[in-house]
Order: sequence, then structure tokens, then C-alpha cells
Amino acid sequence: MKSVQLLFLFLSVLLFSVPAIAQMPDAPDRTEGEGPFERLILRGGTMIDGTGSPAVGPVDIVIEGNEIVRIQNVGYPGVPINEQRRPQADSNTREIDLEGMYILPGFFDMHAHTGGNAQGTVPEYVYKLWLAHGITSIREPGSFNGFDWTMRHKERSDANEITAPRIFPYIGFGSGADGSIQTPEQAREWVQMIAERGAMGIKFFGARPEIYEATLDEANSLGIGSMAHHAQPRVVYANVSQTADMGLRGMTHWYGLPEAMFEDRVIQDYPLDYNYSNEQHRFEEAGRLWKQAAEPGSETWNNLMDKLLEKEFEINPTFTIYEASRDLMAQRRAEWHEKYTTPSLWQFFQPDRRAHGSYWFDWGTEQEVAWKENYRIWMQFINEYKNRGGRVTLGSDAGYIYKLYGFAYIQEMEMFREAGFHPLEIFQSASIKAAEVLGVDDRLGTIEEGKLADLVIVSENPQQNLKVLYGTGAIRVNDQNEVERVGGVRYTIKDGIVFDAVQLLEDVRRIVEESKEENDFKITQPGLDY
Repeated sequence: MKSVQLLFLFLSVLLFSVPAIAQMPDAPDRTEGEGPFERLILRGGTMIDGTGSPAVGPVDIVIEGNEIVRIQNVGYPGVPINEQRRPQADSNTREIDLEGMYILPGFFDMHAHTGGNAQGTVPEYVYKLWLAHGITSIREPGSFNGFDWTMRHKERSDANEITAPRIFPYIGFGSGADGSIQTPEQAREWVQMIAERGAMGIKFFGARPEIYEATLDEANSLGIGSMAHHAQPRVVYANVSQTADMGLRGMTHWYGLPEAMFEDRVIQDYPLDYNYSNEQHRFEEAGRLWKQAAEPGSETWNNLMDKLLEKEFEINPTFTIYEASRDLMAQRRAEWHEKYTTPSLWQFFQPDRRAHGSYWFDWGTEQEVAWKENYRIWMQFINEYKNRGGRVTLGSDAGYIYKLYGFAYIQEMEMFREAGFHPLEIFQSASIKAAEVLGVDDRLGTIEEGKLADLVIVSENPQQNLKVLYGTGAIRVNDQNEVERVGGVRYTIKDGIVFDAVQLLEDVRRIVEESKEENDFKITQPGLDY
């Protein structure tokens, strides 16, 4: 009988190609950002507060230290601001003019891996890409750089000693155990151990039912969160319906949802030559899975949704990480790769039978058409779940499959829009819905007096065009018939510290350029020399 710990290690390597031998370097001490200030006033911006409220402005927002203490409406659109209504500055006040800009609550990436040795990325590079796209908090699912490493960086981020988002560590089940976990009693002891060490949650790939149940029971009794990637090697043990009954609090990706709605089968219709270790097999057949489930709107469909709604179950779909499956060329040729993707990460993305997510061995039209249909049904389920009151959060899972940190998060927003979410609903999922899952909605997730100052400031209206949130901005032709770029996050404020998002991207560009020079490297397309 295989131990649960061995299963975790097997799946970690198989799913993510994460070597356990080389330690990720630490992030450097913070030299970026100004503040927190004794008093900071953000002047004249338009506020989208994350509650679901429509935009309001112009407003002045007063921040003292790391806390929002006052939000003052100071006028009306198109009318000069009444200076008498504005909070007054003194000699200790820093002011930033945000006229014409938009202010949103800091974003949460709820599926965010801090790079890895396989990708050759370092935390400074990853953290700056996240912050440059307004991501002020991340959930680290699995914490694959090591429990101690992740907790150390969480603590240093909390103390603002490093340039990084807030880190909410979810520990891969079995990680750090003293020996293998083979019994429910051992599972409970492991949960107690990670709770004492400060873990905020657990990430599962799968486990035997009695182990799952004991772990979740102990986690829930201790207030530890939980999420699962219902990996195909173990989804027959427990699909989403079954793990939700056991007490699981949420899921990431979508594996386990269709399996919970099978009506004429128990196991996915795998081809007889299927091998899970063959990445093309794995992802090609995953693209046919939703068609094997119950029809949308059927009794089976509705029963599962009703159950998850009753349990206030979180779904973190990560649409974007599979996007290349429906249009490989578009993701491979994304305009930001040339400037912001490191040589090591680009090489990791290339077709390779040994690397996770590099499954382009013979990927063609038929596979992409199947995935487009897969997305249609998947998005219908997620949008309906949201419409019926379900909690849906945003996550990118970047660092795989041509997905670059930060940029992939904005792509996820665009895919939520495609699924049917209003932009205000997207910003809810990016902020307050995530804060609720993590239990920090009393201090983060919306722009309100008394909450911490985690904010995103962008120079264009992101409701009208989500592309203005990309670090590369959006294309616009001006009145002189000249092509220009507009948007991009201007400032990211985390814990009252103001980061210049443009400068953070310039730092990333420098890291990439230095690596290219050192390795005499240029980006080329697979099988081509250009």
C-alpha cells in the first residue's frame, strides 16, 4: 500500500516538475516603494470599491500609516472640484494627484506559485511582476519551494522587508511530515503540526477517503482552509461532490466537477493507449471531459450546484492556464514574452516530453476545437454558479503553459468576462470574494474606511477595457491617427507603501535583458530559428 506522502511526492513531480533538491534563493531586502506615510492623500480619482458598487468619483482617500481613515466625495464628473470639500494637507502629508485615474482594491491571485527551480525564476522577478499588475495578495497553493521558505517569505512580506504581495500559504498535503501518512490519526497529527507552524490552509491532489475525511475534519476544527486539485490519478477516490461532503472548502481548476456529474460512466472515457505521464494524452483528453458529464440544466447538474452552494464552496477555475489548449499560437506569441519572459522560463515552456505543461507534441486543430467546446460548458457552469450566489475567485497558476506572472492574471479577468461576468463582478472575485475565503475580509478586499490600504491605481477605465491593466497597456489610435499605448497599472499600494508599477516592470525588463546577454539568448519559436 502506497503512503499518502509518497503519493504527494509523486504527484508533485508529475504535475509540476518541482525538484526537491535545489533551494529557491530568498527575495532581496526591499529597496522599492515609498511609505507608509504619516498621512497620504490620494486626490481626485474615480473609485471602484470592490463591493459591487458602481464607480464613484472624484474622491479623495486619506491614508494614515497603512489604514484608510477617510473617503471623501469631492465633486461631480466634468465639474471643477470644490476645494472646500477636500481633506486638508499639512506639512506631514504626502499628496498624489489621481485626476482621471481609477482606484481599485488590491487584487488577490488565489492560485499563485512563486516560480520554481524548473522554471529558473527567482522570487524578485515573480513578486515584481505580480505587484506591477496590482496583485497585493497571493494564495500559495502547495508551497512547493518548501514550508520553511514560504513561511519565511510570508513573515518578511508581512513586515514589508521584501518587495512582495501578502502571502497566504496553503501547504501541500503530507509536506513536511515526519514519515509517511498512512492512517487517519497520522493525518490529524500532521494538520496539528502545520497549524502550529502557521499554515493557513492545505492543498490536496487526492487521498484515500478515510485520510481525506480525517484531515478535513481536523483542519476545519482548527480553522485551517482547504482546497483541492482533484488530480486524475485519484479523482475516482473522491470527486468534488464527495470531497465537499467530507468538508473540503474549495477547489482549483475544474477536475472533479465533470466527474461528479457522470450519468453513464464512473471513469472518464480514456483511450486504451492513454498514459497519464504523457502530457499530450493528459491535456488532450482533459479537453473532452465536460462533454462526458450531464447536460447543462439537467437534474444532475443542478443537484451538484445546489450542494456546493449550500456548503458555500469556493471555485477557483484558473481558466487562463489552459488557454493555449484552445489557441496555442496566440499564447505562444503573446507580446510580453519578448521583453518580460526570462530565457529559462521560455525554455521551460517549449515542447518537451519531460516537462509539465509542455504538451505540444502533435497539437492541432482537432485538439483546439475540442477545447473550445470544453470551455463553453465549463464557463457556463462557473457563470451560473456565480449568478446563483456561489463564491468564485481569480487565480492564474502562472509559470506554466506560456503563462507569465501578472500578465496571466489579467488574462484570467478577460476570460471571466468571456464567461459572462460583469467587470464589477470580476473585481469582486479579484478582491472581496478572495478575502472572504482567506478570512481577512474584515481588513482587506474592499476600499472602505478602517481597512488596510491595499490599492491598485490605473490611468484608464478598466471597466471599459480590461486590457488597460496589462503591463503593456492597450492599443489605441488617437485623434491624430497615431497608434499609442494607454493604461497599465500606475501605482500599486500595499500596506500603505506606494510602489511605482512602471518602475517595477523596468526592473523585470532589466533582469530579463541581463539574463539574455549572459546566455546569448533570443526568443525563437519551436522548430524555427526566428
